[in-house]
Amino acid sequence: MKSALQPREAAARRPGPLPALWRTLCKYKYLYLLMLPGFVWYFIYKYLPMYGLIIAFKDFNFSKGIWGSPWVGLKHFEFLFSYPDFYRIVKNTILMNVYELLFSFPAPLILALLLNELKNVVFKRSIQTVVYFPHFLSWVVFGGIVIQLLSPNDGLVNQLREAMGMETVHYMIRSEYFRPIVILSLILKESGWGAIIYLAALSGIDPEQYEAATIDGATRWQKLFHITIPGIRNTIIILLILKIGTMLDYGFEQIYVMYNPSVYDVGDVLSTYIYRIGLQDARFSMTTAIGLFQSVIGFILIWSANRLARRFSDSALW
Repeated sequence: MKSALQPREAAARRPGPLPALWRTLCKYKYLYLLMLPGFVWYFIYKYLPMYGLIIAFKDFNFSKGIWGSPWVGLKHFEFLFSYPDFYRIVKNTILMNVYELLFSFPAPLILALLLNELKNVVFKRSIQTVVYFPHFLSWVVFGGIVIQLLSPNDGLVNQLREAMGMETVHYMIRSEYFRPIVILSLILKESGWGAIIYLAALSGIDPEQYEAATIDGATRWQKLFHITIPGIRNTIIILLILKIGTMLDYGFEQIYVMYNPSVYDVGDVLSTYIYRIGLQDARFSMTTAIGLFQSVIGFILIWSANRLARRFSDSALW
């Protein structure tokens, strides 16, 4: 009888989920306090604004408020998909992201691999400082530097062209030059900062693998392809998934600073279009509909990329 009652008594004395949760909160209270500002920030700036998504289905009016504005259903989405310029803007956004994926995304990885090969610590840190510095400049400053360098009057690039007997080129108003300039300026500004993640991943590779490969007579290229790249593969996949999820979003600040009406045909993206018709023309319902469209497509892309990553590799976001 005693042995039969013991499991029941043990189960009765076993703490429930709430006391166990309370003990965990008390044990790690300082860690949760450190996390609290981040949770509050996300709640205020990421979750509370979702309440405003309903104006995508309303004809929003300031005087009537969100709930007082009349419902219009899918009117704004129907207008959006029948608007000819919308497809041009979506095309520009996707093309800019594809170019960034092809040229800008590998740049931090290549830079990190090059820095990892440097043996002189002082020289390596000096190079890191130089390539990190542009990240801390705002796009207003960095974009102004780029525009000044390409100025047709006193820009350094055109001065060099004139010195070589070539004609002056108005780079910033020529559509064929705008996208390459945007991608190149992004690489120059953000590659050094993006390389930090890859350098951190590279530091986690066991040095004994390189020592063993050296003993076996492996060359540097063989070490790169058989040790270094596989060692940071998971990091590359995670960053690639996150990048694919933002294929319908492109940096507003960079484009806004560098573009002008002459290059709207190739430089106007969804973020700048939302700014123009949302804040300048006060068409808030239309811009909310565009933002909701971006979010839905972004979720589908990141979900699909994550599924592919789970199928063909052992790393994914979830």
